[in-house]
Amino acid sequence: MKKFLSVLLLVTLTASMLAACGSSNSDSKTADSTDQGGASKKKVIAWAWDPSFNGAALKIAKELYQKEHPDFDLEVVDMAKADLEQKLNTNLAAGVKEGLPDIILVNDPNIQKYVASYPNTFADFTDKVDFTKFSPYKVDALRVDNKIYGVPFDIGVTGMFYRSDYLEQAGYSAKDLENITWDQYIAIGKKVKEKTGKYMATINPNDEALTSILLQSAGSWYITPENKGNFVNNPAMTETLRVYKAIADSGIAKPVTGWSEFVGSFNAGDVATVVSGVWQVSSIMDAKDQSGKWKVAPIPKLNVQGGVNASNEGGSSWFVLNNSANKDTAIDFLAKTIGGSSEFYERFLKENGGVGSYIPAFSSAAYSEKPEFFGGQAIYRDFTDWSKKVPGISLGMYTQEAKDALKNELPNILQGADLTQSLTNIQSLFEQQVK
Repeated sequence: MKKFLSVLLLVTLTASMLAACGSSNSDSKTADSTDQGGASKKKVIAWAWDPSFNGAALKIAKELYQKEHPDFDLEVVDMAKADLEQKLNTNLAAGVKEGLPDIILVNDPNIQKYVASYPNTFADFTDKVDFTKFSPYKVDALRVDNKIYGVPFDIGVTGMFYRSDYLEQAGYSAKDLENITWDQYIAIGKKVKEKTGKYMATINPNDEALTSILLQSAGSWYITPENKGNFVNNPAMTETLRVYKAIADSGIAKPVTGWSEFVGSFNAGDVATVVSGVWQVSSIMDAKDQSGKWKVAPIPKLNVQGGVNASNEGGSSWFVLNNSANKDTAIDFLAKTIGGSSEFYERFLKENGGVGSYIPAFSSAAYSEKPEFFGGQAIYRDFTDWSKKVPGISLGMYTQEAKDALKNELPNILQGADLTQSLTNIQSLFEQQVK
């Protein structure tokens, strides 16, 4: 933590300038907007990235909330994710309150770092939302010292998207892909490559997405709940890296670098499966000529105690700043919409393709739709069923530092380095980074 805070304090000289550029919280203290009829409205300001997804979700929530609260108004300030995080960190590290919003979008791996680094900065939602109605793993990400900060939002519950035509050519049916292990996946991949000439998957040695999926499927993570490195003497970590290297060595994975090559590989029909979050649906559907050829199965599982055929990749949540002049209004707005409305999640799915973790919405008609693109499979119902099985983990404060340490060693692992020594190297590098 010392290193993290010291880095933030290095940029405090620019805090006042950054604050001046943003929406001023001091303005929002009395900044009630006025509608065309001259009536005053209670205005809440939110920071978020991606206006077509996150911003659109807030607009849906605003419309729903205004039905019972016509005096409510919401201003959404759009900025790039990196800019939002830098601006927030800079202001908070410098103790600058002016210029901050009432609501912010937070990437789930940053939750514990924010709460621990800036005590008493974020509102406690423990008694404001019925969290038993959300997938447990999403709530676990928000829990710090027995308090729950914020409202769960979108999820990245994972599935194994697959080209049913390729698998059928190799002699496999949908049933053959249910609840398999990663070793079985590799064996299937070899047969697919032999019979169709297609790769089973992609592999990118500069990206840790697959290792993250594997780890969480076993209820493990790169760091412990105490923020210590979790690379040595961790069976789930050892098995994750064994599987990762086995996939690379098997010849079933097409090497890619970067997002465009990754997406291009399955849009071009070069690979038979894509193990990724539910949000990958839109990218897969970009290949209109492949409609009806895709389906989704549960992901393979690690052969370790606690391993399951379900995991998560990505996701975010909404926070309210404790010192916001509109704190109570902001909390009530989030609690009654994103934190407690099936109608919100039905509209979010239909209008923006967003999947949340609000369990009551799972039984709605929207989640039971059967897209023709996926062969009439009720994919959203399946994803939500899998979301209930995802192991909850503590993401801790140093997830990014741990991922960076891993990526530094991955090339050596792929080249045949002793795995035990590599794990020791990763652990050592991580510890140096967080001193």
